[in-house]
Amino acid sequence: MPVPIPRQRVIPAVENGHDGGAAPRTDRPTGSPTDTTRDTAPGGTTGPRTEPATPTEHTTTEQTTTDATGTPRTTGGPDGTGAALGPAAPTAAEAAEALARIAAGSAAHPGSGQTSTALTLLVIEDDPAGSLNIPSLLDSAELTVRVRTARNLTEAERLLTDDVHCILLDLALPAPGPRPAEAEDGTEDELAVLRHVLRLAPRHAVLALTGAGNSARGPEAVRVGAQDFLYRDELDGRLLSRAVRYAVERKRADHAQRQLTESRLRAQENARLERGLLPTPLLEGAPLRFAARYRPGRSRALLGGDFYDTVRTADGTVHAMIGDVCGHGPDEAALGVELRIAWRALTFAGLCGDQLLSTLQKVLENERPDDEIFATLCTVDISPDGRSAGLCLAGHPSPLIARQGHLAELLPYDDNGPALGLLPQARWPRRQVELGRSWSLMLYTDGLIEGRIGAGNQRLGQDGMVSLVRGLLDQGLRGDALLEAAMTEVRALNGGELTDDVAVLLLDRMVPTTR
Repeated sequence: MPVPIPRQRVIPAVENGHDGGAAPRTDRPTGSPTDTTRDTAPGGTTGPRTEPATPTEHTTTEQTTTDATGTPRTTGGPDGTGAALGPAAPTAAEAAEALARIAAGSAAHPGSGQTSTALTLLVIEDDPAGSLNIPSLLDSAELTVRVRTARNLTEAERLLTDDVHCILLDLALPAPGPRPAEAEDGTEDELAVLRHVLRLAPRHAVLALTGAGNSARGPEAVRVGAQDFLYRDELDGRLLSRAVRYAVERKRADHAQRQLTESRLRAQENARLERGLLPTPLLEGAPLRFAARYRPGRSRALLGGDFYDTVRTADGTVHAMIGDVCGHGPDEAALGVELRIAWRALTFAGLCGDQLLSTLQKVLENERPDDEIFATLCTVDISPDGRSAGLCLAGHPSPLIARQGHLAELLPYDDNGPALGLLPQARWPRRQVELGRSWSLMLYTDGLIEGRIGAGNQRLGQDGMVSLVRGLLDQGLRGDALLEAAMTEVRALNGGELTDDVAVLLLDRMVPTTR
């Protein structure tokens, strides 16, 4: 029965940092960062093997070891096959490890079609006696772990790259800088080094290493922010392997949970902003029915740059407004909220027509993040008897009116003024229009009419929208049902979701016919 050859741990070239054809350096200055492992020679002695760490990646490695007679030889020749450069030939195990090393190196390169599943462990501990042999412990477990060793926090900071998955920190290390602050009871902060590492590596998993004689320090380290703690005297390969994997997965879970919490907070903030864009109409006492639909153009977005509002003032006049800030992001949505709130306040203050829009333009000019931002607006003030209304258009599409006994059509738009924010001294005339006894008035943003028809470049347009609404009215649809059917048909004509934000507001006045 052949005697099994003790397996020597091989550090991948990405961590060795020296050329495959050059001998290892022995003149490394004291205090430079290192990737260190300890190998047990056939004679039973344990000694450190240190190699400089640089970001250079190679596909071959070189290691100096000793054979059973103590003769030095170098394994891992330039061809990566483990050819010996000394008097002793490489063992079968060393040749197999060299081939595995080449495979691992190719898996680390993008585009190779393979994925490396190895974890990288950064060990921060000062162990001059060599009693803590991390590579030997990990080699005894069935887990592929690359090990980097730093003797102090300065070295650790240099070795802490993005490919490090976990940190094993000896809590006995001194904290950097001046003496750690003392607690209220006069004792020194025993976890100052851990707090420093957590600040240094907030995205990395951290395992705290402590002695069994100080059993309270481990749980306290977890409370401070470490993923787990280990006792130095009880450490073995299986325990360390399991702890590393657990720490990495727990850190990932914590990160995912934090992202979920942040997403929920953003959703709550968006909901509050959405309530600002889509307010509850104030129509108490008005003989009108109100309906509205809102759909942002951005994928999975809650908000867009469209906004609307409807209020009834003390004299019985019903004021309705719909607007569109150019753009689709949260900044445009926030500006839309400001304009809507300003419109409501100015309307309750008695302003309308040109005076109202001129004041809104001043608000826009002072609140917009960029001078190129503008907004279109349509305002309608309906008389208390409901038979007439004043119309102002600031670069906005004209509303659609469907009077009882007549075909739906657009209100006049000859006196359409410029969008808000384009001309400093612009004016917006107010046009008086007749509504009739019973009617439906639909205000909308251009997202509703800019959808495509089929696979070509033809747009729906205002004429197409008027024809579409006429057909739905002929089917007897009114109110919410009318808006829902209109939105559904527009999306169907577009062949999918509309790319622009869409807001639609509908006011109905239905007076029963008397005999």
